Amino acid sequence: MLDRPGTGVATYAKALHDALHRLGRPIERIADPSCGRPMERAPRADRWLRWADAAIERPRALNARRSDAGRQLWGRDLFRLAQVHFDLHGTLLDVRTEGDPGVVHWTYPLPIRLEGWTNIYTVHDAIPLLHPELSQIDATRHKALLDAIALRAEHLITVSDAARDDIVTALGCEPDRVSACPPGLEAAMADAALPPELDAGRFLLAVGSVEPRKNLARMVEAWRRSGTALPLVIAGPDGWRADEIRPVLESVPGLIRMPYVERPVLLAMIASARALLFPTLAEGFGLPIIEAMQAGTPVLTSRAGATEEVAGGAALLVDPNSVDDISTAIGRLEDDALLDRLRAAGAVRARHFTLDAFADRLDALHRRLGAA
Repeated sequence: MLDRPGTGVATYAKALHDALHRLGRPIERIADPSCGRPMERAPRADRWLRWADAAIERPRALNARRSDAGRQLWGRDLFRLAQVHFDLHGTLLDVRTEGDPGVVHWTYPLPIRLEGWTNIYTVHDAIPLLHPELSQIDATRHKALLDAIALRAEHLITVSDAARDDIVTALGCEPDRVSACPPGLEAAMADAALPPELDAGRFLLAVGSVEPRKNLARMVEAWRRSGTALPLVIAGPDGWRADEIRPVLESVPGLIRMPYVERPVLLAMIASARALLFPTLAEGFGLPIIEAMQAGTPVLTSRAGATEEVAGGAALLVDPNSVDDISTAIGRLEDDALLDRLRAAGAVRARHFTLDAFADRLDALHRRLGAA
């Protein structure tokens, strides 16, 4: 995840790394040198040998090496073999390494466990289980995976109280096995120029992949009904079921679609937008809310759930299922006084989600688990 920026999970992984660094903790990375290399490039016999190896239920040894960034633990095809091992056995792949044990943070639910260490797994949300119509993840397999992780993990963490409640409900696990540890970030505003078709302060912005969960069709219809003269920019790549949504976006005059934007330019767009529109149907957290607040940009987002929790009273809230409610709220974004109040409230709320605040929450969690 640390080498694949651009997604919310990757942003979380980097924030976790940086927060632990601020605590002065020595950091070791668990890496798979084959990650990102298509399996098909390997000789067929080599692939079969590795799958046969995954069928044997035994601990694997992690190798260790030093680099400029510190010690790195690695195993060839580690992550892929873990998934195959889980499919075959329904259990986590045990791995071991030399040296003193510590805390291992798995930044995504992976079927791996490091023997002798305090294994903490981040489960970002329970959307595939509670709202399968909004996720491409297989709900049956994902439930089995989370059950297996919950059985052997020292602890589970997630990114909001709302996500914690959903995870406890979906898994039926003891509430004290799951902690909310909201992330922090510092979205440094890069000195990047806006795309030439945009004027600072004169556009509305939505960010995220084009998929059903982001509620883009309702948002676009609400923007159209609002009668605002401000163009709407949607910045994000095609996601799951984008083919069903893209024609809707392409049929609306005045809408600007940017499927790919470099990170510095995206941050400049967030900072320059009149407001961020984020009326999503389901989130575990909602990083764009905090990115916008840190940039001084007013936010419109969904009422209830994690987005209302993260907004903390500093955003304009809407019913994401009501085009009329979203449309009315977009019309209110013409009010300069309202936007000034939202900017001020957002700046205060954003202080709760800095890297230092995240580091403090992680430190408290480690101490509570006796792993500091």
